[in-house]
Amino acid sequence: MGILEGKVAIITGAGGGLGRAHALLFAREGAQVVVNDLGGARDGTGSAASAAETVAQEIVKAGGRAVANADSVATSEGAANLVQAAVSAFGRADILVNNAGILRDKSFLKMDEAMWDSVINVHLKGTFLCSQAFVKQALAQEDTAAGARARIVNTTSVSGMMGNFGQSNYAAAKAGIYGLTRTMSIELQKHRIPVNALAPIAKTRMTEDLPMFTGVSTMTPEHVSPAALFLASHLSGDKTGHVLAVAGARMYAFKVVETQGRFKDESQGVWTAEEIAEHWDALVK
Repeated sequence: MGILEGKVAIITGAGGGLGRAHALLFAREGAQVVVNDLGGARDGTGSAASAAETVAQEIVKAGGRAVANADSVATSEGAANLVQAAVSAFGRADILVNNAGILRDKSFLKMDEAMWDSVINVHLKGTFLCSQAFVKQALAQEDTAAGARARIVNTTSVSGMMGNFGQSNYAAAKAGIYGLTRTMSIELQKHRIPVNALAPIAKTRMTEDLPMFTGVSTMTPEHVSPAALFLASHLSGDKTGHVLAVAGARMYAFKVVETQGRFKDESQGVWTAEEIAEHWDALVK
């Protein structure tokens, strides 16, 4: 018996790359899977239901249970339809993996408003909308109210945590997902719904032309999916609010930390700009 036996998992952006790897692994571990993918190009243009259908068929042929969904995560209607697809096919929703994403890279001064909005809408707004629709369904399930845990796994990135040249829209969206993950983890604790995030580095259709992946074959989606499985399963217990990063064989966590800083005792603790300049090294180390 797999560790997700009897669970219903919704995975967005699962028509390829990381999402496909997540979907195949979850299905092998017993989950019934809703494979969501709009089926567009890397920049989000176009659509084709065949992307999700191909992965769903792959799962079914291997003996698993899956349905395809091609709704857009960037609209409230699409998010609602996605959750309803799980309920219609399998009667419930237990796991949500927010993985859908697009890229429209451009340097900050050359980026236009449409590039900004499209990336923010899919990554950040999509994570918000799908999570909200999912949680409402999870709370309506009788066994969830009695103590069964629904689980959410979001997808942030190293760009979101550290920044990256040419990705102000993507980095801002992924940083927003980090903040959303932290806030959701706080607010949903009373409902016993853990919310965590992945920060993956993997060679996929989205990233394969980046210089860092030239000749690289050891940073695959399959390296990342076990971390998604862990966070989506009972093995992660009540852990919540964490960002688990995966880069090939290396796994680590991202944290936002405070420096020790300094207190000013005189002048009622009001710092002058000159004093900040003088003590800068002590404030930031």
